[in-house]
Amino acid sequence: MPDKDASTPRVFLMRHGETEWTINGRYTGKSDISMTAHGEHEIIGTGETVYGPGKLIDPAKVAKVWLSPRKRAIKTYELLSGKTDGYEITESLAEWDYGLYDGLKTNEIRELRASHGLDKERSWDIWRDGCEEGETPAQVTARIDQLIAEIRALQAPHMKDDAPKDVILVAHGHLTRAFAKRWLGYDMSFPLSLMMQPGGVGILSYQHHNIDEPALLLGIGFPKQE
Repeated sequence: MPDKDASTPRVFLMRHGETEWTINGRYTGKSDISMTAHGEHEIIGTGETVYGPGKLIDPAKVAKVWLSPRKRAIKTYELLSGKTDGYEITESLAEWDYGLYDGLKTNEIRELRASHGLDKERSWDIWRDGCEEGETPAQVTARIDQLIAEIRALQAPHMKDDAPKDVILVAHGHLTRAFAKRWLGYDMSFPLSLMMQPGGVGILSYQHHNIDEPALLLGIGFPKQE
């Protein structure tokens, strides 16, 4: 049976808007680049649609906001909400540290790895192999799991009440997908295909008001506005 009670806590998982490296497919980890003008307009459009009193993300229902330390993520939340405070910066939401691969495209990464004598038997997969001089899947898992534990500690006492308990997270392309995998309890290498477009919002929650049943909220209805 579907869970019809909208009081179950939610986690709104958001990716920052478009950057120049988003456009040309370059891996953007620690490089602290800004959004394009189009990227900022993406976020403003998202905000107008989903953020505000009575909307999908209702500020009155939000208990906590965590942001990646990169300026593209911070600016995303500020454009979304119109606020320049009221959030916490955490390295747990920083993009995967790509190490030697920062600023490269996938084909360039594979060429570099081949020149280093790697991947002779199978192609590079970040979810399994990580990044040279960057992070391993285990390292990304550890920092995400730490934040998930904080979120669940915050939301566990409020599975059925009307207290503010929703959470907003603003992060990056790989990190948002990694976060969703860990929320559901999957290893990074599990072949769960997920997509998150720039400026997009995903929703994580729980089944049956149960903190031990984390779920991906696959779709949500929008009642007619009076």
